[in-house]
Amino acid sequence: MLFDTHVHLNAEQFEEDVEEAIQRAKEAGVSRMVVVGFDRPTITRAIELVEQHEALYAAVGWHPVDAIDMKDEDLAWIEELSSHPKVVALGEMGLDYHWDKSPKDVQKDVFRRQIRLAKKVNLPIVIHNRDATQDIVDILKEEEAADVGGIMHCFSGSAETALECVKMNFYISLGGPVTFKNAKKPKEVAQAVPLDKLLIETDCPYLAPHPYRGKRNEPAYVKLVAEEIAALKNVSYEEVAEATMHNANRLFQLH
Repeated sequence: MLFDTHVHLNAEQFEEDVEEAIQRAKEAGVSRMVVVGFDRPTITRAIELVEQHEALYAAVGWHPVDAIDMKDEDLAWIEELSSHPKVVALGEMGLDYHWDKSPKDVQKDVFRRQIRLAKKVNLPIVIHNRDATQDIVDILKEEEAADVGGIMHCFSGSAETALECVKMNFYISLGGPVTFKNAKKPKEVAQAVPLDKLLIETDCPYLAPHPYRGKRNEPAYVKLVAEEIAALKNVSYEEVAEATMHNANRLFQLH
């Protein structure tokens, strides 16, 4: 069985057929998924979904692109939700220097506040990183985020950085890009990071794996990610499925 650690079934792209997408995932062997909320509407929808489906869990946090919109009451609300029985992580949080909606200093402040909250409520964190690797690593160290650990979501950095994050108590999660023919870095990461530190995800509806690249991604396709990692590591698909399921359950404290 497979654990897709990062889905956005709460996105508008799934408004019409979320039940069918969940069913297709089950048929593909996906037994658990984490629905990630990152602002008011997506968090609300994530909680709705996880309350309706046994196989779904939630992560709640504030996205760095929208950091400028976060108010104190939003963080208080996230803290309140952290005690929900199906909330297993805080995030996605982090830094995104690709879009310029939120100034860097605001992003850093919101990121630090969420790490501190995660330590207070003792939940792992889900890290979003775009063009901000060094600043993220520095903040994780300064805030002693290793105390709670978490996930480097859809990791796109170098193998060296991946191993540095592993040392800080973070799992490296790979998604659709590892299946792309020209994706040198994710393939190197898959080979370099020990299997007991890897997770798999789709980040659906984004980043669909080959041969669905450019189309809407969905949780059923996480199987293609696991198959690619198995090929790159020269181990069986079953071994990757079992290890990544075990890793996710351990991180999220699920039985």
